[in-house]
Amino acid sequence: MGGYGRSRLSIASFALCGAWASFALCGAWLSAAPQAPSGVDAVMARVGERIADYYRRAQSVICVEESTVQPIQTNWSPEGLARTVVSELRVEPDAADGDLLPGAKIVRDIRRINGRAPRERDKKDRSGCTDPNPFSSEPLEFLMPAHRGDYRFTSIRDGREKDRAALIVDFTSATRTSKPELIEDERGHDDCFDWKGPIATRGRVWIDASTDDVLRVERSLHGPVDVRVPWRLQRRYNFGLYVTVDRDDVTMRYRPVAFNDPEEVLLLPESIDSITLVRGGLQSVRRTETYRDYRRFLTAGRIIKRH
Repeated sequence: MGGYGRSRLSIASFALCGAWASFALCGAWLSAAPQAPSGVDAVMARVGERIADYYRRAQSVICVEESTVQPIQTNWSPEGLARTVVSELRVEPDAADGDLLPGAKIVRDIRRINGRAPRERDKKDRSGCTDPNPFSSEPLEFLMPAHRGDYRFTSIRDGREKDRAALIVDFTSATRTSKPELIEDERGHDDCFDWKGPIATRGRVWIDASTDDVLRVERSLHGPVDVRVPWRLQRRYNFGLYVTVDRDDVTMRYRPVAFNDPEEVLLLPESIDSITLVRGGLQSVRRTETYRDYRRFLTAGRIIKRH
């Protein structure tokens, strides 16, 4: 689901505004030939366990996210002014559901909008349609047991990402049918829209062959998707029966970040680049998100004895 404005549009998120992850695979699966589906399932079970462990460790990590949204034309050329939002991010784990591993969510505190402090009107004004949501799903939750049934992980093979040997895992939506419906923005921004409903996607995950960390994730649509417009929105906003999403491409990249006390190196988000091309009355956009200033914060107090 993603937010859409008549003059602005925010990414329909499979990887919405903030990616945090570090997870492990078993090196025994390194092979030039695709593995059988049962082998993929075993690897993805290990992945889910590693991500859950990372969510627990990531509670003490915060960073700065800079998100820039540029409206574009269908030929990808800029159209109008970009909007940049700077936020402080942290991860908050969700409790486990029965036998399932715990998930996580992103908590975002917006600090600056186009270089100024946030204003109350940004919460409802049309210009804030593409601003990041204060709360969003952790984008690698689709690899967790609670969501993994929605996808099929079809093959594993050797590859490279920059200067690293990598293990590449291909995935696709379990259901190829897309049935999204246009809705008005649930956060209440004027002249801004979301969609709800299943959208079939496919993609790849690059895993470091020696450390088993995520190096890159790519996701795209299987093809153009028609988003049904309810009669009420057709009449109120002069939409047609459908708006069409021609492209919705997302690439997430990660980099090693070193911490002290205790000493530890985690692979954390470096950037998320996305482009969404839409026809039928909504604005296409290019979004670039970068992550910096990673640091730990204290989660426990210290008792000092008084003399």
